[in-house]
Amino acid sequence: MDKANLVSVRIITADIKRLVQFFEHATGTIAKWATDDFAEVISESFTLAIGSTRTLAFFGEGVAEPVTNKSIIIEFLVKNVDDDYERIKDLTSEIVQKPTTMPWGNRSLLFRDPDGNLINFFTPVSEEAKMKFLY
Repeated sequence: MDKANLVSVRIITADIKRLVQFFEHATGTIAKWATDDFAEVISESFTLAIGSTRTLAFFGEGVAEPVTNKSIIIEFLVKNVDDDYERIKDLTSEIVQKPTTMPWGNRSLLFRDPDGNLINFFTPVSEEAKMKFLY
């Protein structure tokens, strides 16, 4: 069997325009819209797909429910998490953790998007963490 390659994570939302705009501002990336119900925020290494609840009709009823995630953290490698904090704190009212250096060597900022999904912006600061990300 060939190995599977993770290429994207999709968030389902009841307010796609609001959520896409949030991620555009948070990441500094302009989303690519395929339809009014589906957009992608594409980086060099990953794609964050955002779909409206209307897209669920293609998969079947009850497959996904917006604004219910409490188990996944979506993580973004950023150049300087402290600089990003200054921008992010005006984008969301839910800063979970201000920039903090974690025991594994990343400086991390945790916040929630408008749907309550937990987002981590991090910058490697220890030599070991920097080597892991070729930073």
